[in-house]
Amino acid sequence: MDKGIPWATVMILLSDVCAGDNILPPGPLSGAVGGRVKFTTSLSPPEIPFLSVSWSFKSVNIITSTSTNITEPGHTNRISLDRATGSLELRNLVPEDSGEYTLTIIPDGGLQRIGRITLNVYVPITGATIHSPAAVLIENQSSTSLTCEASGSISTIEWIKDGRFLHLSDSVSLSMDNSTVFIRPVHSSSHGTYQCRISNPVSSLTAVLILTVNYGPYNTSIIGPSAASPGQKVTLQCTAVSVPPANFSWAFNGTDTHVNTPMFVLEKLESKSIGNYTCTARNMVTKKEDSAVLDLRDKCA
Repeated sequence: MDKGIPWATVMILLSDVCAGDNILPPGPLSGAVGGRVKFTTSLSPPEIPFLSVSWSFKSVNIITSTSTNITEPGHTNRISLDRATGSLELRNLVPEDSGEYTLTIIPDGGLQRIGRITLNVYVPITGATIHSPAAVLIENQSSTSLTCEASGSISTIEWIKDGRFLHLSDSVSLSMDNSTVFIRPVHSSSHGTYQCRISNPVSSLTAVLILTVNYGPYNTSIIGPSAASPGQKVTLQCTAVSVPPANFSWAFNGTDTHVNTPMFVLEKLESKSIGNYTCTARNMVTKKEDSAVLDLRDKCA
């Protein structure tokens, strides 16, 4: 090397052989099958047109523009070049269009400029569904799974229950690809509305499934006065937490009243009606029952 050339000058000369300086966005660019994308440069049209603008895909030239345009046969009628800025539009996308694209520009009297960007082409999501085995689920006894399925390029799957992101626990887990929720065993809290949201950068769909878990009865209670005056109408209401809704029966001082509705009505309170009222709630699926007792007294006694 000529010792008369300063190192700083050498470094400048080497760095200017090919300038890339972000003439394309960092990417990647996303497109949908059948759609279009535009590779937009950051360049403004020069006062003197570029001598040459060329694009290559996976190292194969697809278009070169000098005094005329030469287009690779597989891209004929699918690309449009803005020669003033080097921007390129690609239409009728197919998955095989995914990969790295390289832009090479030779200005009139300037240095060659190169930009690179990656395109990912996705098949839009269609036909999203949630499948679950057909079974009668009983809390703490049964297990189940929910599988999210769809057609298209699946990038992410998210699970939502009752409007919130699904909470994982010892009994709730996901498959490696997030496509299936395992619930082992089901609990009363497993009952509700499940959604799976399948997406990719160009589309998304949500599928919904209502999962029924049979449980209860729990928290059986009797709503009504514990004391009343003779001749007064008394209404007792029995409630219980149960899926499906519980069946009710009433007993008075241990004897069946043959009343099988949630409500027990005494049109007029008499002395013989004073005593213990027992409401029993029964779940016909879980085969469980739960009871509550109300001691009705004479307010005037």
